[in-house]
Amino acid sequence: MMQGGFCFLGFMFAGGLVFLAIVCGAIILVIRMVKGGLSPDQKEEKNEEARMIQEIYQGLSRMEQRVDALETILMEHGKKEV
Repeated sequence: MMQGGFCFLGFMFAGGLVFLAIVCGAIILVIRMVKGGLSPDQKEEKNEEARMIQEIYQGLSRMEQRVDALETILMEHGKKEV
């Protein structure tokens, strides 16, 4: 019974870390965009960074969905044991 609670807390912590990583990445991106005055080479570099951040965000979103599904499975499994 307690083990399920620890798993849930672990997933909540992991979700918080994912959220924090996304927010930090967005803040860094905004700061870099505000600085402006980029050369064409720097603009291409920034575009590539933006694409990479979008790919990371999409991957993290998919991971969050998988974690949610796993939490549901674990909670259902815990109910069956009781």
